[in-house]
Amino acid sequence: MRFYFNPYRERRRAFHRSLEGYAVTPLVRLGPVYVKDESQRLGLNAFKVLGGSWAMHRVLEQRAVNVFSCATDGNHGRAVAATARRLGYQAVVFVPANMVPARIENLRREGARVEVVEGTYDEALRRCAAESEAQGWQVISDSGYGGYLEIPQWVVEGYATIFEECEEQMAERGWARPRVVMIQAGVGGLLCAAVRHFRAWGDGTQVVCVEPEDADCLMASITSEGGRPRASQGSQNSIMSGLNCGEVSLSAWEENRDGVDLFLTIGDVWAERAMRRLAAAGVVAGESGAAGLAGWLALWEAPEFAPAREQMGLTEQTPVLVINTEGATDPEGYRRVVG
Repeated sequence: MRFYFNPYRERRRAFHRSLEGYAVTPLVRLGPVYVKDESQRLGLNAFKVLGGSWAMHRVLEQRAVNVFSCATDGNHGRAVAATARRLGYQAVVFVPANMVPARIENLRREGARVEVVEGTYDEALRRCAAESEAQGWQVISDSGYGGYLEIPQWVVEGYATIFEECEEQMAERGWARPRVVMIQAGVGGLLCAAVRHFRAWGDGTQVVCVEPEDADCLMASITSEGGRPRASQGSQNSIMSGLNCGEVSLSAWEENRDGVDLFLTIGDVWAERAMRRLAAAGVVAGESGAAGLAGWLALWEAPEFAPAREQMGLTEQTPVLVINTEGATDPEGYRRVVG
């Protein structure tokens, strides 16, 4: 007989802790709402670096790379570019034409070569895949598509650190576990990480997916025949720009389809309200960052969501967890909304 403690179980957390500047991000309480504030994660103003850096680490464990590439609405590309720079690699980042200049400048500050694509995020993703294959670049995408499903799973693995930190922080403070978790979704990677974490709890925590009305690929997919992936029919021009995605991640969709309790779509006005609510509490949240809280405000206040509130058994004391996924990545837009 023998025993052996698993050295691989904690290697993702150990990797994240080894990154320069790593610190557990704040968990702020606003009444019954817990806000995990990712706005200063590793100095990059967003949570994405947890997934991008872990996926890049996993790739480099297995093979040599000459150039890293990705498509982005802003934060994922900055994470990939910053990690590539720290590791001594070039990054090529493909962005949709409607990305605000401040986010493009952030990419260039991290040393990335930026390719602006006339079209949506999904068109930037297709261009990235095609050029990377032709050039021999290594794609680090947070969205899975045909023939590219493994690396986005590693990105989702990286996001798990957020929820593990939350669990530890709540336990340390003696806070009740959340009964509802509101997660904003672009292609569904962070949502998938939440589903994995809270389904493992097995205590009935309800996971809610929040999307812009204008970029509702998860809602389109869950309401399709057989729950098959289906593209959004919106123009993908919400102020919640990090969520302006027209197609779900195929590597995350089945888990999201089977694990999410409620899907809802909201208008931009709710994101603006949530930004102002968070600012009043001293939390700086960009448009996408505030989307989880925006979904909660809409779910609680909008008359059309009353049947959902009742079925979920929500009360004013229901503990809720939201993730502020980004800070003011568009300073001009932030000032316009918050003042």
